[in-house]
Amino acid sequence: MSKELIRLVDCCMAFDGELVLDHINLYFNDSEFLTLLGPSGCGKTTTLRIIGGFIMPTSGEVLFDGVRMNDIPPHLRQVNTVFQRYALFPHLNVFENVAFGLRIPKTVEEGGRKKKVKIPEDEIRQRVLEMLEVVSLKGFEHRRVTELSGGQQQRVAIARALVNRPKVLLLDEPLGALDLRLRKDMQSELKRIQQQLGITFIYVTHDQEEALAMSDTIVVMDQGKIQQIGTPEDIYNEPKNAFVADFIGESNILDGIMHEDYVVEFFNRKFKCLDKGFAPKEPVDVVIRPEDIDIVPVESGQLKGTVTSVTFKGVHYDTIVDFKGFKWLIQTTDYHPEGEAIGIILNPDDIHIMHKSQYSGMFGDYSSYSEEYDEMDVFEPEEEGGHGE
Repeated sequence: MSKELIRLVDCCMAFDGELVLDHINLYFNDSEFLTLLGPSGCGKTTTLRIIGGFIMPTSGEVLFDGVRMNDIPPHLRQVNTVFQRYALFPHLNVFENVAFGLRIPKTVEEGGRKKKVKIPEDEIRQRVLEMLEVVSLKGFEHRRVTELSGGQQQRVAIARALVNRPKVLLLDEPLGALDLRLRKDMQSELKRIQQQLGITFIYVTHDQEEALAMSDTIVVMDQGKIQQIGTPEDIYNEPKNAFVADFIGESNILDGIMHEDYVVEFFNRKFKCLDKGFAPKEPVDVVIRPEDIDIVPVESGQLKGTVTSVTFKGVHYDTIVDFKGFKWLIQTTDYHPEGEAIGIILNPDDIHIMHKSQYSGMFGDYSSYSEEYDEMDVFEPEEEGGHGE
């Protein structure tokens, strides 16, 4: 079982009287890759800055190995930070950029007295070269940083942050300035480095795909509050509210009514689902992922609609289907042209039910849909289908 390394206890942060973080309670385990994910202004960078010691929370506590750290400045914490702008020294080569922090004398207490201690030059050289090898820059030590690509400069910044052997590395959207291909390559590199060194990475991003690809744990934030914490699989497959469902990947979010355990109504039809524990007749949010919808001939569909647009995405088509004025996104590997009448089938495990939240109503009212169907109490597909047709 992983050891707890950092804990935020009831942390609040206000700027000019405006609450930016609202009672955050969160812990970080040793050797964990944890991502703070959310839209701009949700509080994720503020959380990172509190952990790093760059700002002090308005209230609450920051604990490191159980010791209160609120008043401890950044340079005395076992934490280093990599920013989106790498802040490298252009007049120094790669070696000297990485070695910079090691050349600063460290204050240590010995025999009740404080004194400054320098790291020997031989040790500096050994540690810098070892770290350059970790970030795949062996042989680049004499290059000027201005001669490097964006990805290489980022690796130098990571090496400089790690060479001091922190227990925690904070990364504030470090891939934001890179192009798409390089960003994906660096995602794999960062995960490899974290696993090789076995230290805690706390990563800030607004990119959902980035978070899903790299993280052991994702913390989804919005409006200064934590919306959900879980593994990438949990966050994607079992979102806790409409905001998480809409922010992580694509979703069709509908208004529904939970009649009883495992039975939900939307579009004036009752469907089997796998959810329970709701009050009878409770209004709920219904989430259906676009890749979970099966397109079938119109006469076989639970619901019937018309294709209004098709966009080729490489591995699938984004197909927009109009159901009596309400448009759904369906992702399918088969092409259905604009104007085609189609039916859809939903299996119980394709339907995700959650309690109404403050985000309900953002996605439109789907409750008034009506269509002529054969009378059925609950529609159950005759066969369990896969994704797509």
